[in-house]
Amino acid sequence: MLDMHEVTLLADYYILCDGSSTRQIDAITDDLIESLKKAGSQPAMVEGTATSGWVLVDFGSVIVHIFSPEKRAYYQLEELWKEAPIVVRML
Repeated sequence: MLDMHEVTLLADYYILCDGSSTRQIDAITDDLIESLKKAGSQPAMVEGTATSGWVLVDFGSVIVHIFSPEKRAYYQLEELWKEAPIVVRML
């Protein structure tokens, strides 16, 4: 998770993760949306598909990027937003 407060006005936080298959990317996306609905939140927008290798779920102040490993390596958002402090890193 990157703290985007001082880097961009688009969101306060970016969460970057990946799934090892299209099925796992779909499962991560579905579970994220369902869990946040239960908590009373609705995503503002969902873009992309698991088959494209990149799904973006926009909750307003938090944007979640769910990648295939190949797309994550290609786009390297951590490098693009390297000025943003890392809040949490899980390996």
